Amino acid sequence: MSDPQDAATPDGTISVFLVDDHGLFRAGVRAELDRGVPDVEVVGEAGSVDEAVAAIRHLRPDVVLLDVHMPDGGGAEVLRRIRPECPDVVFLALSVSDAAEDVIAVIRAGARGYVTKTISGRDLADAVRRVHGGDAVFSPRLAGFVLDVFSDRPGAAPPGDPELDLLTRRERDVLRLLARGYAYKEIAGELFISVKTVETHVSSVLRKTQLSNRYELSRWASDRRLV
Repeated sequence: MSDPQDAATPDGTISVFLVDDHGLFRAGVRAELDRGVPDVEVVGEAGSVDEAVAAIRHLRPDVVLLDVHMPDGGGAEVLRRIRPECPDVVFLALSVSDAAEDVIAVIRAGARGYVTKTISGRDLADAVRRVHGGDAVFSPRLAGFVLDVFSDRPGAAPPGDPELDLLTRRERDVLRLLARGYAYKEIAGELFISVKTVETHVSSVLRKTQLSNRYELSRWASDRRLV
């Protein structure tokens, strides 16, 4: 849903559009950017790919903060549909996922940077300024993924893993947080899902990997550089 206004902002102010399927998260980001960041103004938001495409086409914001995973396609789909006709709009991925495949997919699609949702409000505002100014911006450990994949070094791209490919993206998100020592309740809070859903994903991962407990899962995830 976009605001009933265009993206016109005072001179020197960067107009920002939020794309995320979680309304509570969008509200939090808006509050952070609206509080004490006079040169950044949120001009609209959307919770689905279709809403995002229509609103970005209409508002033409300076920067779009783009979630990577949404039920109807996610950030890469938004980029695929709108970037060719809005080449001046800059896209910055803002996601809970720090998986290499997610970073690479959205950068290949045209995002100018990728930061995780653990970023502070101040750092997010700075990231918005930097991508608007032409820089590429990444959370620290994510830059290595991009450098590896887009370098000319033979074998730089991460190899495929048949076992890892069995997991859905959401299962990987749950596994990554589990391997970092998060409790089920904390994982639920980070991913905006219920504890019951976390339990379901963990059970599915255990079944697919043929492992028996979270400690084995943590080691399995670490071996595959998911942590």
